[in-house]
Amino acid sequence: MHREDWKWMCGRYSIPKARSERRETTTQERATQQRSMNFPATLELSIGDVRMPFSDEVKYSILGISVCLFLVAIIILVWQLYRYCLQKPTTQEMLNGLLCTEDKSTKKGMFNSDIQRPRFKVERQHEEARRLSRCLSPGSSQLEQGSLEPDGLAEQDRPEELVQGSLRFSLLYDELQSRLVVTVLEARGLPRRGFSQSVDPFVRMRVLRVSPEDDPPSATPPLHRVLHEWQSRLVKDSTNPTFGDQFACTLAEDDVPHITVRLEVRDFDKYSRHGILGEVRAPLGGLNISYPLEILEDLKAPKKDPVGEVLLSLKYLPTSQRLEVGILKVRTLSQSTSKHKALYARISVVCNQCKLRHQKTTVKTRWEVTVFNEVMTFMLPDPHIIECSIVVSVYEVGSNKKSPKHLIGQVTLGKDKRSEDEHWILMMRSLRQPIAKWHLLFV
Repeated sequence: MHREDWKWMCGRYSIPKARSERRETTTQERATQQRSMNFPATLELSIGDVRMPFSDEVKYSILGISVCLFLVAIIILVWQLYRYCLQKPTTQEMLNGLLCTEDKSTKKGMFNSDIQRPRFKVERQHEEARRLSRCLSPGSSQLEQGSLEPDGLAEQDRPEELVQGSLRFSLLYDELQSRLVVTVLEARGLPRRGFSQSVDPFVRMRVLRVSPEDDPPSATPPLHRVLHEWQSRLVKDSTNPTFGDQFACTLAEDDVPHITVRLEVRDFDKYSRHGILGEVRAPLGGLNISYPLEILEDLKAPKKDPVGEVLLSLKYLPTSQRLEVGILKVRTLSQSTSKHKALYARISVVCNQCKLRHQKTTVKTRWEVTVFNEVMTFMLPDPHIIECSIVVSVYEVGSNKKSPKHLIGQVTLGKDKRSEDEHWILMMRSLRQPIAKWHLLFV
């Protein structure tokens, strides 16, 4: 068979096979297209046939509750935005206030160029605001009454309590040796204090000398010079303690008529400031103490003695809510000016008997008039500045850093603080202007 015949026969038998295969492929494609066209219709029917198993009343109730919750959320959001806009001043106002303070500080003023001004930090503003809100709460004043000063000089702000008890002591002046001898013998009928109903008494003594010739014209009461200071031993849990401590000091005979011995009976407190049970004063001018003289006297309400003066300046900036307290000069009466003694001042902001914050000045060598010229800045919100007060304490330290500090005197500034109230009122009337005034230091 020729090659051409063979090819013709192969082609004849292969054509029907190819046609059958094409038919099968066409059939499969049509089936696939039909399934793809029918699937969306089926799906559409199934979604349309879905029904929630709730009645129309339940559906409308759920819709109404959702709308109410949405409206409540919108009202809360609007109220919070309104409070935020009222409490926080705008950025432009704060910038204007800062620019005004910078312009005024560059002008001529009463301060020198060596005034130290602390940096303004935003983080401390928030801390002091939170601390101020806690201290302004009604319950904080009773819980933190003992957080002012460990020396117990804030008793003058509290109402006077009934003083009970008596103190027996003896005085002797040796003319040959020019020595004053003070002996603390005993105390009787002391009251119990605190929740524990116990008392741990001790006696603190000060030898004071009135110096009328040293008084400046501005000071009405005469200043006192603290010559010596002692403290007796502690007797625990006793209302009738026996001390038997003896103290002596050198004293010129000409100074004896101007000397007053002040004895304070105090209650020791380990975790707070010591309480004062009462005091006894013995002026030596009218006493014959050439021989030992025993004195039994009832305790009286304690009083403070002026021992120096401090020149303070106050300035309040309402826009930036800052209070600037300037320590300019401190005048004290000391035995002798020594380069081994130094002074520093501590300024505390107190609100409801709760100390918010304090700052210290640099240590200066003690002279009769010690110059500081330093300014301390405190953040105080405008509505709360009326309820706060400023406590300025002056301490004496030695040249050695490890030497203990000794309180020289203290003064409290604020509303309803008697003579110091005038300075506070002048500051509130003259905003953004420093007001300087002399104040007495009490001990």
